[in-house]
Amino acid sequence: MFDDRSPIYRQIADQVKDDVLRGVLGAGQQVMSTNQYAAHYRINPATAAKAFQQLVDEGVIYKRRGVGMFVADGARDRLRTERRERFFTEVVGPMLAEAHALGIPVADIVAHLQRHDPPGDSR
Repeated sequence: MFDDRSPIYRQIADQVKDDVLRGVLGAGQQVMSTNQYAAHYRINPATAAKAFQQLVDEGVIYKRRGVGMFVADGARDRLRTERRERFFTEVVGPMLAEAHALGIPVADIVAHLQRHDPPGDSR
């Protein structure tokens, strides 16, 4: 599950965020405890705790003392908004700059995307 591209705690936090975005974890749903997560993935509990603290700080999950960690209301929408903004900044912006350098009109890009848009996918 883990690779060398970034610290394990970030990979854990990213996985939880991905689960929230995909609807695997819904608002109000309890997530594994740090100890359960550490045991399941055979990692140091402090690493799992650091990931979960990051998620709390970002408002993705919240703690209920003595009960556990839960997905925050609105977390999916906030994550989607953040990812969309990052997509336009990190993917679309550089793509448009490259298209401009190559003399590709934006209309050609739009037409190409529309030809490859999966049917019924109007998110």
